[in-house]
Amino acid sequence: MDFDVVISGGGPVGLMLACELRLGGVDVLVVERRTEIDPTLKAGAINLVTAEALYRRGLLDRLEDERDRALRALGAGAALRNSLPPLAGHFGGIMVGADLVDLTDPAFRDAGPAARLTLVGQQAVEKVLEEHATGLGAVVRRGAEVTGFDAGDDGVTVFLGGDRVRAGWLVGCDGGRSLVRKLAGFAFPGTDPEITGRQALADLDGAEALGLGWHRTNTGVYAHGPLPGRILTVEFDGPPADRTTPVTAAELQDSIRRVSGVDVTVTALRSVTRFTDNARQATTYRRGRVLLAGDAAHVHSPFGGQGLNLGIGDAVNLGWKLAATIRGTAPEGLLDTYTVERHPIGEWVLEWTRAQIAAMRPDPHTKALRSVLTDLLTSGDGSTYLAKKLSGVLHRYPVDGDHDLVGRSAPDFEFSDGSRLADHCHDGRAVLIGARIDDDRVRVVPGKCVQQPELKALIRPDGHVAWASEDGGTDGLTKAFATWFGTRDPSHRIFA
Repeated sequence: MDFDVVISGGGPVGLMLACELRLGGVDVLVVERRTEIDPTLKAGAINLVTAEALYRRGLLDRLEDERDRALRALGAGAALRNSLPPLAGHFGGIMVGADLVDLTDPAFRDAGPAARLTLVGQQAVEKVLEEHATGLGAVVRRGAEVTGFDAGDDGVTVFLGGDRVRAGWLVGCDGGRSLVRKLAGFAFPGTDPEITGRQALADLDGAEALGLGWHRTNTGVYAHGPLPGRILTVEFDGPPADRTTPVTAAELQDSIRRVSGVDVTVTALRSVTRFTDNARQATTYRRGRVLLAGDAAHVHSPFGGQGLNLGIGDAVNLGWKLAATIRGTAPEGLLDTYTVERHPIGEWVLEWTRAQIAAMRPDPHTKALRSVLTDLLTSGDGSTYLAKKLSGVLHRYPVDGDHDLVGRSAPDFEFSDGSRLADHCHDGRAVLIGARIDDDRVRVVPGKCVQQPELKALIRPDGHVAWASEDGGTDGLTKAFATWFGTRDPSHRIFA
């Protein structure tokens, strides 16, 4: 084999997967047709669970530095960040203030320093992940493209134009129009689009009449700011006739005027893209030696900003499982849990975005419904519910166990030796708290948990809790370890 894994697509999802696979000790080739990072305006923030995943890999400082550099390049630095009102998020443009959120709700648990990372753009994430992936030894080949492949029981031959590469596995992280998904024959059911959206960074004359924030009108929806020149429009006239033609200044200007009723003039475009609310999901994320992650596995509108989070979650979940399968240490069926755990979360995101489209339609019935939703979402309970959903803290994998932490993303526990959980997660190994095991795939934390001194827990490499107990015993730990890492060698010892 030339590589253990070929990843088609070098955006944030493909690069995150490459990082996770390298931590698992396998050889990775990332193939990306773009010669540089796509500068098009995309996600400007990540949720708490995504921030935790990046923080656990030791990327917090690098991401914050890159975030600040990117904002300075746009003419929007710390002054902009400090001037923004704290927001829990939005639902179809209904903005919800963070001051209404009950942070004592049990679903919110100590995220540690990760909580300060949520305002970071997609390009910053991609840049840092590419540097991290290559630093770990992944090969990133830009200016190349997967044009086809032959998959068999023993591996995949991947065609890169006139070249070919032999790999054990192929993962499609190649976006919503994924060639890998199409050629592998994945079913991709869903709902057809009914909107045309346009998002841009542009130089605008007359923009002061637009006001800042989200606005619903009788002809659609528009959002203006907070970045200088950032504008978004949504029109409910069906999808564009041709999504491949470049968006012109005249097209964007006409859309702004139709939706807002303001005679704004677009004098220059710095970044612009179209989007729709096409919502589809692969029925499974694996067919033999071919897997899907990110937009290749699921597409939806960008409302709520869940796309990047969903894809990073796919990559972190898949990486350690595929690496263990390649190394031959995975228990039977481990790789199948990728679809089992991630498909329901993808399904939720599709439903969440469809509901937002329904709440933005420019008709009298929707206006009435939106008024009710606004009352609910801007109440204490409603804003807390929204914040919990958008932050990802309610996502729980179907893992056996009675403890409330089992299946959830682990809090950033503090320990009596002064360390935090994330300090023990940089190398991608599992983490064991309050007990011991002789296994080099597991890092044993020597100190007690400060928040919960009686806690014993096994944390999977993806940061999710596989087993937990506070009753002083280790019943269930052996079974949990066997479930996720294989049957223990009799010489291994687990004890309190």
